[in-house]
Amino acid sequence: GNGFMDGKELQNFIQELQQARKKAGLDLTPEMKAFVDQYGKSTDGKIGIVELAQVLPTEENFLLFFRCQQLKSSEDFMQTWRKYDSDHSGFIDSEELKSFLKDLLQKANKQIEDSKLTEYTEIMLRMFDANNDGKLELTELARLLPVQENFLIKFQGVKMCAKEFNNAFEMYDQDGNGYIDENELDALLKDLCEKNKKELDITNLATYKKSIMALSDGGKLYRAELALILCAEEN
Repeated sequence: GNGFMDGKELQNFIQELQQARKKAGLDLTPEMKAFVDQYGKSTDGKIGIVELAQVLPTEENFLLFFRCQQLKSSEDFMQTWRKYDSDHSGFIDSEELKSFLKDLLQKANKQIEDSKLTEYTEIMLRMFDANNDGKLELTELARLLPVQENFLIKFQGVKMCAKEFNNAFEMYDQDGNGYIDENELDALLKDLCEKNKKELDITNLATYKKSIMALSDGGKLYRAELALILCAEEN
């Protein structure tokens, strides 16, 4: 559940893919062969769901289309999230997700029937809704990003319980104005990097900060938005 397959997970997937195709009387497609050649002999690779989708036939591979149209980086993703989580609930429901997909299709000058749009929305929910609650949280939808761009994976191991998070927010909101500005976030992230060197690399501090500030309201990062990154969901 860390957002990508690696090591034995990846090897097991490749083995099952080959067996399933053979059982169905089908050869591997050229895309699948290239995938097996790249990952079949190595156990140190990592692959996310969008990279994995490259083995699908082009007409079925709408995940790559969506990613390539708008989600080119973590910063793009966070800006997109802020736009489509229109009620600031901390998740995107099926209607918000449908609007997101519709806008992406319109930007690409692609017209599809509403029934197809509904089908895409349902597929996205099935693929990304890890806890099956009918809505997508930030970390779930972030699986659309390539592994190397998904900085949220890094923050999974440093999330705090609600009490710890609230204490940290109040500590770094030094002027007590109810939000964290860029300088206060910089201080918070530096301390997090120092305390969690295995998960967070301080050389990526600027990238972390830029992506997180994309959630802000005109440079004001409120508690609810920062909680999406740093507060464990079960709290």
